[in-house]
Amino acid sequence: MSSWVRVIVGALAAAAVTATTACAPASLPVDVGPAPTSSASQAPLQVTGSAGAPPELEYKQPFAVVQSGSRTVWPGTGDMLERDDPVLLNLYAEDGRDGTELQNTFRTAPVAYTMTEESLGNHLFEALEGKRTGTRLSLMDEQDGVPVLLVVDVLPARASGEEGEPPGEGLPQVQLDDLGAPAVRIPGDVEPPSELVVHPLVRGTGPQVRAGQIVTVEFTAVRWSDGGVVDTTWTEGTPPQSAEIGIGRLVEGWDQGLLEQTVGSQVMLVVPPQNGYANTKSRLAGETMVYVVDILDAHKAVAEEEPEKKKEG
Repeated sequence: MSSWVRVIVGALAAAAVTATTACAPASLPVDVGPAPTSSASQAPLQVTGSAGAPPELEYKQPFAVVQSGSRTVWPGTGDMLERDDPVLLNLYAEDGRDGTELQNTFRTAPVAYTMTEESLGNHLFEALEGKRTGTRLSLMDEQDGVPVLLVVDVLPARASGEEGEPPGEGLPQVQLDDLGAPAVRIPGDVEPPSELVVHPLVRGTGPQVRAGQIVTVEFTAVRWSDGGVVDTTWTEGTPPQSAEIGIGRLVEGWDQGLLEQTVGSQVMLVVPPQNGYANTKSRLAGETMVYVVDILDAHKAVAEEEPEKKKEG
């Protein structure tokens, strides 16, 4: 059994998305099996569908895995995946015997891994090695007599696009480290703005964020009063967070400030108390908050009751 199959098994236990809980990596530690000794075979498996949506798999059932392998459905045009970097994936898997869905992160949110054999499993790591964000891959393997067919979409792990204008005088300034983690400097002796400020630092080229979608983000939250970091997903071992947006589950400043921004963008939000935690029991109730948010993904959750698509070729 190839180790990437174990990644799927672990991912089936991923928790539901909430506004306050990070989207945890969907696997337990895995044993790294031996490296594949030959290239992927040309299996009779057709993968169709658009980016950002679950793929459609067409094949003759029951599907026979003659040889484990992988192929590129379409190449990506984003950043190259590098060893030890974070990698964000949408995963869709079926039982090739009858088309039963084994995994579908499009129902919830993408899952975060590290670009290592230990995190991804040997086969999936090798399939992703040398690929760019935006790639869609298909993989096949057999586990205890079950043919497992997996489709992987590689999502960006940080904002990417055209740089926007730097924040003006009287607003926080942002510097990024090599991995994209922001450091926020609050201007001294300046009163915070009384209204919500939405300032795109990077303008992504993806689709616009819509109300009711699940957004997946990296972010850092800083108090205006003292510049202290309140929360961040950029610490080692902390995955991006996912939540539905525009329906009142997040603070008003996020719901207002991130709607209609494009996927791939990095946005600075300066959120005064009335758009944040005012009139709550939060210790931040009276604080103006500064958020730097990388929008990595936004999609409408796929409903469980959707009719099953045709799978036989």
